[in-house]
Amino acid sequence: MNETDLAFTPALELAKLIRRRELSPLELVEIYLNRIQQLNPKLGSYFTVTADLAIADATAKTELITQTSELPPFFGVPISIKDLNPVAGVPCTYGSPALLNNIPEFDDGVVSLIKQAGFIILGKTATSELGSFPYTEPTGFPPARNPWNLEYTPGGSSGGAAAAVAAGLCAIAQGSDGGGSIRGPAACCGLVGIKPARGRVSKAPVGERLAGIAVNGPIARTVADAAAMLDTISGYVTGDPYWLPDPEPSFLTAATTQPKKLRVAFTTGIAPLGEADATCKQAVLQTVQLLEQLGHQVAEMSLDLSALVEPFQIVWQSGITASGLPAEILQPLNRWLLAQTGSVGEYIQAIYSMQIVARQIVALFNNIDVLVLPVYLHSPIRVGEWAALSPEDTFQQIVNWIAPCPPANATGQPAIAIPVGFDSHGLPMSVQLLGKPAAEATLISLAAQLEAANPWIQHRPNLAT
Repeated sequence: MNETDLAFTPALELAKLIRRRELSPLELVEIYLNRIQQLNPKLGSYFTVTADLAIADATAKTELITQTSELPPFFGVPISIKDLNPVAGVPCTYGSPALLNNIPEFDDGVVSLIKQAGFIILGKTATSELGSFPYTEPTGFPPARNPWNLEYTPGGSSGGAAAAVAAGLCAIAQGSDGGGSIRGPAACCGLVGIKPARGRVSKAPVGERLAGIAVNGPIARTVADAAAMLDTISGYVTGDPYWLPDPEPSFLTAATTQPKKLRVAFTTGIAPLGEADATCKQAVLQTVQLLEQLGHQVAEMSLDLSALVEPFQIVWQSGITASGLPAEILQPLNRWLLAQTGSVGEYIQAIYSMQIVARQIVALFNNIDVLVLPVYLHSPIRVGEWAALSPEDTFQQIVNWIAPCPPANATGQPAIAIPVGFDSHGLPMSVQLLGKPAAEATLISLAAQLEAANPWIQHRPNLAT
């Protein structure tokens, strides 16, 4: 197997090669670091590359593998961490150049679990400023670009993570999703992205401040890789405000288990924001047709989010105020959003209103198992496409684009984005599957069935090969 093939090998397969001593962690890390050096200047996928730390960790693991066979599941597999999550001793910028010298003294809880699983961290991936936007173009950093077509965005706010996985600059990536920030980049870059159920992945050690809408999760090339990583980062930590029991059996087992016949609903539009464009609609209808062929019961439904749009916006944009960063160092859109922030009473009322709508959305799942949606309402935008718009107009464009994603954040339900094909610009097409509360296993089984029926792993961006 040549170095390019290794760079695109699924993370679970890499772990097997390492355990069989057919490949050393050091050899693998060097392959990825070389690729980062060659391709990251074009892609802007990493803010910080921790080459020395990765080589030191890989060297130690390469030696350890000769001494024991008791190894964690992803021993020696290279991963990236989104630059919203602290890694001890590594700059954490949150997408702001003002924080280039912000060096955390602790690991985020999800980072600790990633290290315990045996992963080797290659660096911190690009994010939009404060994770606010569905594209990754923060001031002071190169814009992140889509490996499939450099003129287009890889999405956001986990845009750097998705670009890195899609281009073979890491085996798998950690992302986070407060309104589509895992699913959108996965869709833009032709990857699998899981937005876990609320309470599945702990926010330890610091907690969360957005009424439970934001979660950490995996971005991967295969459903099995994403499922196995979700296994490693899941679990309750003492003091968590939300929690779920550990899955039984594992999510990885779910990826190898055929789903039962499911009741599947679908829609290609979100009221009051309109219908998906032809490409995104095609992705949904193509998936629905395949689901019918696989024996599932499929029916169309409507989804009206009129009552969710305003309260969700209020809760979501409160994260900018909560960051504590002064207005003068923020990008114009975040500065404008900061100025729109209302009183504490308005925030609490928005949470109350959001929870009412969330109950109505979850109630739809009394009669269905899975809802198939577009990930976004139109195809990826070009890098800089909205740069000349006013903040208010940009924000409205964002709302209209990402509309299918926030419902799962508001309700806390799990969702998964999976690739289904290509559009006329050579960009991936994708759909998302939204499941019952805490029912990641059902989504993973169904996604794996779709993946087997419409394989994707053989596709690679020309840039990356």
